[in-house]
Amino acid sequence: MKRDFLTLADRTEAEYRALFDRAHALKASRKRKEVVTTLAGRHLVLVFEKSSTRTHLSFEAAMYQLGGTVTTITAGSSQIARGETIEDTARVISGYADCIMFRTFGDDRLTAFAKASRVPVINGLSEGGHPVQVLTDLFTVEERLGSVKGKTVAFVGDCASNMGLSFVEATKYFGFNLRLGCPEGYRPAASALADAGARVLVTADATEAVRGADVVVTDVWTSMGQEAESAKRKKDLHDYQLNEALLAKANPGAIVLHCLPAHRGEEITDGVVDGAQSAVWDEAENRMHVQKALLEQLILG
Repeated sequence: MKRDFLTLADRTEAEYRALFDRAHALKASRKRKEVVTTLAGRHLVLVFEKSSTRTHLSFEAAMYQLGGTVTTITAGSSQIARGETIEDTARVISGYADCIMFRTFGDDRLTAFAKASRVPVINGLSEGGHPVQVLTDLFTVEERLGSVKGKTVAFVGDCASNMGLSFVEATKYFGFNLRLGCPEGYRPAASALADAGARVLVTADATEAVRGADVVVTDVWTSMGQEAESAKRKKDLHDYQLNEALLAKANPGAIVLHCLPAHRGEEITDGVVDGAQSAVWDEAENRMHVQKALLEQLILG
């Protein structure tokens, strides 16, 4: 029976441990220039309804480096643009592929696509979450700081974003404490916070969120599809910029994460994203290594 990866709830803690161990091994193999062909003869299809740089490149590189092949299609280059249903598209693609990555808008589209597909579907980003990115972020934390369990992660800015929602969900499986620094109107739904339990603290004070944190995370203030709200969002989130003064409130050895693209001078300053505490570039590369391990789990079982 096929298993999808639409949210973090789709794997167990033990499977995540195995996935991280495998990602570490695959990254080491890549550094030694070893050739790994575990997915030779397998095919991945990437379907994009939203634009992408890192998701696109990291999945393509991951599959090719494991010996498989990849096809990328966009809504505009496919029959989706001419009215073919999501379900019909999924049924057709799953006849050609061993796995599908779908990057879309509403979670209803993601769920409908996965339900119709006969092969595993990966959420490459939806409005309700970005699980492959948060999985990579936590892998990067472990790479830099050791086990993420018991660590304190601060997320500042729009905490109702897909990144914020996936970080809230991740507390249940990885055992870290999460502080969300955000104003009213930019917080996850009460139901999501209640489900996460006591590990999540929400505060309107960015300094309170960051003080003593081991990891400080931010994301763009205006996500894809929210461009009309840009001016309002900049005003509402002005006091939540991740700058040098705010970062100084974290632990001295804290690392900074940002899933990119960064709007420098808005949610993060040049001095932070390019600074000594930034793990942003390792984080970007690690998408590929973590997704290799995920693809192996989903395709090989």
